[in-house]
Amino acid sequence: MKIYTIIGGVNGTGKSSLTGVLKKLRSDMGRIIDTDVLNTKYNGDRIKGGKEAVRLISECIEKGVDFTQETTLSGRRTLKTIIAAKDRDYYIRLYYVAVSSAEESVRRIENRVRKGGHHIPEEDVQRRFSNRFDSLLAVLPYCNEVHFYDNENGFEEVAVYRSGELTVTADVPPTWLSELILLTH
Repeated sequence: MKIYTIIGGVNGTGKSSLTGVLKKLRSDMGRIIDTDVLNTKYNGDRIKGGKEAVRLISECIEKGVDFTQETTLSGRRTLKTIIAAKDRDYYIRLYYVAVSSAEESVRRIENRVRKGGHHIPEEDVQRRFSNRFDSLLAVLPYCNEVHFYDNENGFEEVAVYRSGELTVTADVPPTWLSELILLTH
């Protein structure tokens, strides 16, 4: 079975950290395509890094190779990739990570920058945060499974989605998950 793993969420929620955790736990993530690493390879040129990521993803799909991608799910590119992978009989697995607010994401990005990491403009974070559920709901029907993580105080799996059904696994769901549940009903 070919697997396309997506680590999704708004900027600053902990996608890269979750990828690191999952790499230690799983052996089926295949080639990990990290646009941030590619941007660094091209001296911070996000256009070149993005084009390289698109090329690598297309190559994986063409060759039938398992691969993992970190993404905010915003824009049309991820949905197109999911559909292309689905058409090639990939199993689509999404790990979605969230925090309570756009302000929390911005604080985490500021902390990352202080430590030498990359910056994301606050207006981009705010826009992606306000559209996060629209982006998520657009890809959800194509996913074979989705694991939802709250990263307010470390990664906690709070829900799982399989066969069109969302099952809450947290004793007390975070506010963002309760908001999502309302949108799915």
